[in-house]
Amino acid sequence: MKKEQEHHFLADFEANQNIVHKICRLYTTDKEAHNDLFQEITIQLWKNYNTFRGDAKFSTWMYRVALNTAISLYRKSTRTVKTQNIADYNFKIKAIDYDDTQELQLEKLYKAIHQLNDIDKALIFLYLENKPYKEISITLGISEVNARVKMNRAKDKLKKVLNP
Repeated sequence: MKKEQEHHFLADFEANQNIVHKICRLYTTDKEAHNDLFQEITIQLWKNYNTFRGDAKFSTWMYRVALNTAISLYRKSTRTVKTQNIADYNFKIKAIDYDDTQELQLEKLYKAIHQLNDIDKALIFLYLENKPYKEISITLGISEVNARVKMNRAKDKLKKVLNP
């Protein structure tokens, strides 16, 4: 059963790994920190995969685990991330190549998003992923009305940062 579970996890993870990369980009500022956070999120996803019941889509569950991991790690005042070596888990995950043109276009947006607080970052990220408010509320563990109110405030903050 373990091999079958690992196979399902890898298939689901590979199909949705861009979610983790995007979250890492929101919560880190350099490649080394990005890789460390990616590794930690991947490990947390694997450790908690047995809790995925299938009530929601895998991507929704993945958002929740990844965002909670990123937020909890980066709320610490020391900003040091305790990571585990992903090689210990022997995953064979195909990496996604980044397009340099897209990287340059997104750089300004990501710099602006970095100036927001952790919850606002998560809200904007889910909004940019075209997630409905219902899914945003489930992912963040807040009411749908609260998600809408917080989203409007986060958008206003982002507008102020992008257009001072």
